[in-house]
Amino acid sequence: MSKLVERLRLFWFCQFCGWSIYALLTELLIKLPSDEPWQIHVPHLLLDVSSGFLITMGLHTFYKRAKRFDKYTVAAHVILIIVAALVWTQFQWYALQALYGGTWDPMSWFDFGTWTSASLTMLSAWTAVYYSIKNYLDNVEQRERAERATHLAKEAQLKMLRYQLNPHFMFNSINAICTLILKHENDRAVDMLEQLCDFLRYSLYTDPLKKIPVSEEAALLKTYLEIEKNRFQTALDVSITTDPDCEAALIPPLLIQPLVENVLKHGMLANQTMSIAVDFSASQEGIHIQVTDNGKGFEEQ
Repeated sequence: MSKLVERLRLFWFCQFCGWSIYALLTELLIKLPSDEPWQIHVPHLLLDVSSGFLITMGLHTFYKRAKRFDKYTVAAHVILIIVAALVWTQFQWYALQALYGGTWDPMSWFDFGTWTSASLTMLSAWTAVYYSIKNYLDNVEQRERAERATHLAKEAQLKMLRYQLNPHFMFNSINAICTLILKHENDRAVDMLEQLCDFLRYSLYTDPLKKIPVSEEAALLKTYLEIEKNRFQTALDVSITTDPDCEAALIPPLLIQPLVENVLKHGMLANQTMSIAVDFSASQEGIHIQVTDNGKGFEEQ
């Protein structure tokens, strides 16, 4: 609704400004150099501008309803502009004669051609400016809608990534805790359960669109890998390093966790310790994040 009001205000502003400029140019270039007395050319100028203003309002009403530019619509535009120019010309001529109080003499062919050409040029220019502004505003609105849609899509994607915790991670973590309890390793089970609760609490109650410092992301990733390390015990070697220059930089939360989870899911080798190294460093381009592992890679999958 606000966009419609803004466009309506812009139309009225352009309409008044455009016809004010037309009146000024007509006065300076035509009326003042002529021999018309002030009591004639001032009222005639006002009638000329007023009638042109009303005619373009009629054109505006038609243009708002002409949504498709096929051959019939273009033809209708041309015919309407010609008819409007003829009506405007005749009105100006008879208004001038009425102000002089003379007889209703017909226009000469020279006057008809000159005045009609001027009217046709003015209405054609008005139409061109109208559609230029309209198309520009339509394109701006389309770009804004596209940007909003892209932004919403990115937000939805972040939220989906944020909440799509791998169920295998949950089941395996709980099974690992149960195994530790059965082995009477209660201290390790409690530690792992606390780590799992901290990770779930953070992932479920933190705004997925709010950025966090690199140091906080590294701590969260460390918590996740500690849980996985308790599952794999000696089969997982983890290293997380952060450059002090980038610890305060902001990044989306849980940005690296899906990547590391993918490493554990697809890169593990039987009877081999998996080494994962995550490095956060500052560069001229921004933040450089590197995840390396000694898994089987793409070729063996």
